[in-house]
Amino acid sequence: MLNWKEYRTQLFGRIGEIAKVAPDTVKGYQALSSAGQKTNHLDAKQRELIALGVAVSLRCDGCIVVHTTEALKNGATREEIAEALGVAISVNAGAALVYSARVFDAADQISQ
Repeated sequence: MLNWKEYRTQLFGRIGEIAKVAPDTVKGYQALSSAGQKTNHLDAKQRELIALGVAVSLRCDGCIVVHTTEALKNGATREEIAEALGVAISVNAGAALVYSARVFDAADQISQ
């Protein structure tokens, strides 16, 4: 398995390098990332649990380590994380089912 603490440190180092050569790109990302926090309709833990579901769906290791760290800092339990991941798993399975229906639709049109 991955050494997540070491990976997080390396990732932030590389992002720092990107910030030096493309500062506006990183500033734009940071503005986008913090925009949702301004409404306070969701608390930090809820936002991080959602982010974990998205991170798993996108298969982004960087997102996983950042948002796992933040979810734990904001008081998320293993059980809450597992429930959020269960939602991601079910949505991903549902999306596969929906796209499977598209394959049947394509097959019907192509075979005509």
